[in-house]
Amino acid sequence: QLQASGGGLVQAGGSLRLSCAASGFTFRNTVTAWFRQAPGKEREFVAAFRWTEYYADSVKGRFTISRDNAKNTVYLQMNSLKPEDTAVYYCAAGARIITSTIRQGTGYDYWGQGTQVTVSS
Repeated sequence: QLQASGGGLVQAGGSLRLSCAASGFTFRNTVTAWFRQAPGKEREFVAAFRWTEYYADSVKGRFTISRDNAKNTVYLQMNSLKPEDTAVYYCAAGARIITSTIRQGTGYDYWGQGTQVTVSS
């Protein structure tokens, strides 16, 4: 299971750090990712980590994904937040994701419950 936390309400330009803790399996040797879904929109890729980091163009330079294998936790540090970052953020993990499909959101074995991020203007 994945348990996401850290969401909240923040003003534009502010920062938040999301956490996603795993239980029952280890993040080691998996792709761990963050996706988000805004009201009325499809789910979209945000960031992922395996041996390197992957980012959506919309968050590159502002968000940083990291993983602590000892704590079995993945983080998403979000800086310079914008109102358009408002969404429910989901963490995901998969052991058999091939690199070309990391951003697609398919094939992930585990999904967290989502945490709301709201950025006010």
